[in-house]
Amino acid sequence: MPISVARPSCRAGYRPTITDQFLAFHAAHPYVYRALEELTAERLAACATRIGLKELFEALRRRLPQGLRGLNNNYTALYARQLVADHPEWASAFELRRRRTP
Repeated sequence: MPISVARPSCRAGYRPTITDQFLAFHAAHPYVYRALEELTAERLAACATRIGLKELFEALRRRLPQGLRGLNNNYTALYARQLVADHPEWASAFELRRRRTP
């Protein structure tokens, strides 16, 4: 499933935003999103009503033999938004706040 986060425009002197960094990370590690989908589905099947992405990140780090370099906690909100966009039925399990920056 393609990530639906909008790409900011590039300009001279531009520093990559968290969104830019996230998109690069996702492109290099698409299996992370699939693993987060699986973890979410597991939690919901076990009758969880609320899910925190930071908790899922920690579970994912434990599952991977050497951890995962670059799995930045700054990406949790973007992954949560993507999970809800792809699985609207999961919206009540995640608390999404208004984004302040792109």
